Amino acid sequence: MDPYDSQQTNDYMQPEDDWDRDLLLDPAWEKQQRKTFTAWCNSHLRKAGTQIENIEEDFRDGLKLMLLLEVISGERLAKPERGKMRVHKISNVNKALDFIASKGVKLVSIGAEEIVDGNVKMTLGMIWTIILRFAIQDISVEETSAKEGLLLWCQRKTAPYKNVNIQNFHISWKDGLGFCALIHRHRPELIDYGKLRKDDPLTNLNTAFDVAEKYLDIPKMLDAEDIVGTARPDEKAIMTYVSSFYHAFSGAQKAETAANRICKVLAVNQENEQLMEDYEKLASDLLEWIRRTIPWLENRAPENTMQAMQQKLEDFRDYRRLHKPPKVQEKCQLEINFNTLQTKLRLSNRPAFMPSEGKMVSDINNAWAGLEQAEKGYEEWLLNEIRRLERLDHLAEKFRQKASIHESWTDGKEAMLQQKDYETATLSEIKALLKKHEAFESDLAAHQDRVEQIAAIAQELNELDYYDSPSVNARCQKICDQWDNLGALTQKRREALERTEKLLETIDQLYLEYAKRAAPFNNWMEGAMEDLQDTFIVHTIEEIQGLTTAHEQFKATLPDADKERQAILGIHNEVSKIVQTYHVNMAGTNPYTTITPQEINGKWDHVRQLVPRRDQALMEEHARQQHNERLRKQFGAQANVIGPWIQTKMEEIGRISIEMHGTLEDQLNHLRQYEKSIVNYKPKIDQLEGDHQQIQEALIFDNKHTNYTMEHIRVGWEQLLTTIARTINEVENQILTRDAKGISQEQMNEFRASFNHFDRDHSGTLGPEEFKACLISLGYDIGNDAQKKTGMMDSEDFRACLISMGYNMGEAEFARIMSIVDPNRLGVVTFQAFIDFMSRETADTDTADQVMASFKILAGDKNYITVDELRRELPPDQAEYCIARMAPYHGPNAVPGALDYMSFSTALYGESDL
Repeated sequence: MDPYDSQQTNDYMQPEDDWDRDLLLDPAWEKQQRKTFTAWCNSHLRKAGTQIENIEEDFRDGLKLMLLLEVISGERLAKPERGKMRVHKISNVNKALDFIASKGVKLVSIGAEEIVDGNVKMTLGMIWTIILRFAIQDISVEETSAKEGLLLWCQRKTAPYKNVNIQNFHISWKDGLGFCALIHRHRPELIDYGKLRKDDPLTNLNTAFDVAEKYLDIPKMLDAEDIVGTARPDEKAIMTYVSSFYHAFSGAQKAETAANRICKVLAVNQENEQLMEDYEKLASDLLEWIRRTIPWLENRAPENTMQAMQQKLEDFRDYRRLHKPPKVQEKCQLEINFNTLQTKLRLSNRPAFMPSEGKMVSDINNAWAGLEQAEKGYEEWLLNEIRRLERLDHLAEKFRQKASIHESWTDGKEAMLQQKDYETATLSEIKALLKKHEAFESDLAAHQDRVEQIAAIAQELNELDYYDSPSVNARCQKICDQWDNLGALTQKRREALERTEKLLETIDQLYLEYAKRAAPFNNWMEGAMEDLQDTFIVHTIEEIQGLTTAHEQFKATLPDADKERQAILGIHNEVSKIVQTYHVNMAGTNPYTTITPQEINGKWDHVRQLVPRRDQALMEEHARQQHNERLRKQFGAQANVIGPWIQTKMEEIGRISIEMHGTLEDQLNHLRQYEKSIVNYKPKIDQLEGDHQQIQEALIFDNKHTNYTMEHIRVGWEQLLTTIARTINEVENQILTRDAKGISQEQMNEFRASFNHFDRDHSGTLGPEEFKACLISLGYDIGNDAQKKTGMMDSEDFRACLISMGYNMGEAEFARIMSIVDPNRLGVVTFQAFIDFMSRETADTDTADQVMASFKILAGDKNYITVDELRRELPPDQAEYCIARMAPYHGPNAVPGALDYMSFSTALYGESDL
């Protein structure tokens, strides 16, 4: 490190390291420093009528050194020693060094003996220290000072010039354009900058140095050849030379400061306008999406098939999975942008932002609530429709099956009942016809239940709005009409047979017994086949177990049924034996029944075949229900963990937002880490979504293993993400408020402690009475004994408290104060509003008057400003911003193109229209 380098501290400067007495300067740098420092010293010594020729020789006796310090400081030093002895010289140099030290400069390793002995390195180091203290230390540009302030000044002044890029105090100045740009910026008539070339540094440097010496009274401190011929010019020499330009042009610094203030104000206004435009666009897009989505969710047009409804459910899942989550993020970001914008407007002393009609945050929240209500109703409707269609499909199949069986049984019955066979029959045939008719009546009565079941199913299909109800109703009506006709025909035939019965006496008892036993047995077998083939629908293990138990009970009756079958077949065998034994001439089959032993055996074999099929169907359904139960337990186990986890996190965030510790930055980092841990939990939510999808695909509609639904989890998760984002945004706004208002961390902690103390319900807000008590705790004492007893203030006490603090508390003023802390008239005061109120009274913010004063400086004390002045003093984009918005000036002494900066300044702060 160069031993001459130093940095600013509380004592202004302390060398970074002790001087290395054995270290030699770079010869080129030493040459440049000699020339520059000598010229700089002479620029001040000539005011006292003297100068130096050799910097290390002419300061050895200390006399000219003391004279130099008196000239540049304007103060008198102690009387010098006039003797020629070494001790006199050391005394004079020590007086000079003591004076330098008294100005807050700590000299390390620089002693009077080295100066007296003509040590070049130490002499140059001492002069550099003097230059830093008296020529560079007091330079201040935009909150930077000394070297950084000088560099920033150079960058600001040379920014509009091409081929100039000042980044340091060495190689950035080698081409000479930097010096020329500084001169041209302040005295454009002295240099024709357009004719300068970057590849001709000697001409550029000589032009700048000659013009500075001739017109700016800046002595030539360096030779152009020394700078060009050195790979890296000496930084201290360049800084010394450039500082002379700064002081020469310091008169223009006032205008630059005014321009900077205007730039700052305009930049804030431009940024706020962009934020407003972004909010309006995002709000419009979100509201338009909600407007398009709600009609789709409110569409309740039913479908006729399960497949179509399943497709609607899949479309709804895609909406939940893919389309809605990005909109949730947009809504959260919209609220964050709105809060940030309002905070920035308050901090910059601008009016609050009022979105367009219908685009307030509350409007968006109301629209979002309507969306979620429609979403909930749509999902419930989808599930109910699926259940309804499933039930309808089952009932329709059952109706068709029972109707087919009944129609098959009734086929030909009307024709049979309308026969006149009894008119030509023998006595035995008549008796047989009568018995056969009795058997038919028994069979008809047995089928009464089936007809009633068919009618009941048809009625239920109508009640459930089955899409093919007309055909079902027509078929049912046909069956009922046919059934009534069968009853009437049966009754008519019985009456005819009973009239003929008186003429007939003989009847074959065995055929009759066979018919009586075969008919109910046949009906039992048909009922058994119907039951064994009957479809079923269950939703729980218990239901399938009930069906299995009933089936087992049915199988237990098969041995007795087989005995009955053997008995019926025995009757038929006995008839055959009698016919064979007695050679009875049988005209035909059993006249009392059409049921043959072959039919009984065939139906019995069919029943035996259906039993194992029923076993298999029940077993498969039992396995499916076991799988469904596992899905329920799997979902319930995860939901019972995730649900309480979300609730716990919500409570923790509530506590964190109230009981924050450390600095606001620590709190913000903690909250962001906390947010990251919450986001990392998202895979478990996605896994639960997958389990929920499996449950819905399996058509599982209830779950006794948990009280949480997927909707609960989704809503809780979205609320958790929104809450942590809002909490982070509140802390960020507090940081903005703290930095903008100059609130210390201790003040912020005091405000937070007072706010939390009176926020007894931990809601994050204060009621009006809590807010009054909190103000009193922070020193807003109005001297009311009654108030001291209760710790509360009514409206009159609060007004008296504000009056004691300097407020003019008329009714209108009191209403204004309350509108500041509670602008939405919600009856509560948030911590952010509380901080704004506590800090705004002492905040040092820009005002319209300050901006007008700055414009007046740029305008040369005129009441108007011209386009050329704006473009010369302001950056291009902000100059054009002013030109586009400033009204023409029509006052006295106005010139063509004059602009009214006064109305423009008041408009920036909402005091008039911009």
